Amino acid sequence: MIERLKDLIARWWPALRLRTILFGVLVFAAAMPAIGAISLRVYENTLVRQTEAELVAQGAAIAAMASVGWPGAPAPIPRPEKPPDGYFRPEFTTIDLSRDTVLPERPPLPFAGLAPDTQAVGVARALEPVVERTTRTTLASAVILDGRGVSPEGEDYSALPEVKVALGGRSRTVLRENGDYRPLYRFEWLSKASGIRLHHARPILLGDQVKGVVLLSRSPRALFRGLYEDRGKFAIAAGVILGLLVVVSGLIARGVTLPIEKLSAASRQVAGGGAVPRTPRTAAVEIRDLYEDFRAMAEAIDRRSGYLRDFAAAVSHEFKTPLAGITGAVELLQDHFETMSAAERRRFLDNIAGDSERLSQLVTRLLDLARADMAMPEAGASADLAEPARRAADAAGFPVDVDIPREVPPVAAPLTTVESVLTILLQNARQAGAGAAKVSAVVADEEVVLTVSDDGPGVPEADRERLFEPFFTSRRAEGGTGLGLSIARSLLAASHGRIELVDGGRGATFRVTLPRAD
Repeated sequence: MIERLKDLIARWWPALRLRTILFGVLVFAAAMPAIGAISLRVYENTLVRQTEAELVAQGAAIAAMASVGWPGAPAPIPRPEKPPDGYFRPEFTTIDLSRDTVLPERPPLPFAGLAPDTQAVGVARALEPVVERTTRTTLASAVILDGRGVSPEGEDYSALPEVKVALGGRSRTVLRENGDYRPLYRFEWLSKASGIRLHHARPILLGDQVKGVVLLSRSPRALFRGLYEDRGKFAIAAGVILGLLVVVSGLIARGVTLPIEKLSAASRQVAGGGAVPRTPRTAAVEIRDLYEDFRAMAEAIDRRSGYLRDFAAAVSHEFKTPLAGITGAVELLQDHFETMSAAERRRFLDNIAGDSERLSQLVTRLLDLARADMAMPEAGASADLAEPARRAADAAGFPVDVDIPREVPPVAAPLTTVESVLTILLQNARQAGAGAAKVSAVVADEEVVLTVSDDGPGVPEADRERLFEPFFTSRRAEGGTGLGLSIARSLLAASHGRIELVDGGRGATFRVTLPRAD
């Protein structure tokens, strides 16, 4: 079940680059403090707005009771069965800690020169039990003012900004410093709302006439107390953050750590003859590329080791025959030198010389093949085909027609490489019994194609597949080593070229393809 789930996740896993994973992790780590701070500020602002909403609700209730019980107030209009549009007028909170200015603490209030309105005093006395009981629950102080902003005790509130707005017929909430505040906790400085108090003023309306004002004030719920009361919600938030951390760590593990560990184990398996595992789908793009490069390297090493095994076996076989001939001839000369005739001694010495010459030729060719296999591309290499083709034709020892037009561009290969390849092909043609050959060149897109054809017996169908194998030759009696075409192929591969046998009618036809220098 778990493996199926892993395969399902891997199937839909996006291809991420290593830099993307690391950037995302670092951004997440760097953003965590900012996210925490913003979250606390938003939460604290929510607490303040909740306090304002409670003051609005309490003020609306007291103002409604005051307007209904005001002397001379008209009888309440019953609620219609189907209220018209605009009948309901919800009042939303307006306070924002990050935007609103915190006013100074409420100043000492002067006494008004006139006595308070007797009607307002009567209403305040009538509602005093209601205000007292609501205060027990809401902890908000409340005072009822007359239409001039004067309290029943004669204090003048009309100079306060919130009361001025309420006397104009609109509700207003402001933030003021709390002079009675004393820090109780060590970290209360983190809370902006700890030392403030909300003041809400609401008009008492009879129709469109302002008869008085209800003024309430209360400190907002403390941040740390709110955190404690909402600890369940914050526990959920902490769980979400931990979940995100687990996801991020899983992203790093599946994208970077686990693939590298598997690749490390795979390297040990490959060293012991094992196979490279499949590329993990959840790995980062760079790790996937590393897997592909490692797989290509393992395959190249396997091919190279196989090539070395076959090459060592072929070298052993090729050296064994002339060495055996030399050893046998020397033993016969040592045992029967006195009884041999001069002609017999000359024959055995000629056999030794011939086998020695073949060994010398094999060693020379093996050195040429090693140099060709180790050849590296030369930056900026450029060769005009006409000159090496003429030199190879002059050294061939039989008629060679060179047809290379002037419009053929130079090729991106060293001059010696082109001459060596052409020399090998022409020597093979001569050894095969060809009486004439032709070297031609044409341009094909971004490449130049050299064609070398002869009028010899051609290559038998059975020998075509093994033609470029080291030590394969059908002219061993004529001194062939079977390394010429292998050397030519390795030289061309170093310059991103290639050679192949093609059907060209009578004789043998080889096509050499090289990139253009321009």
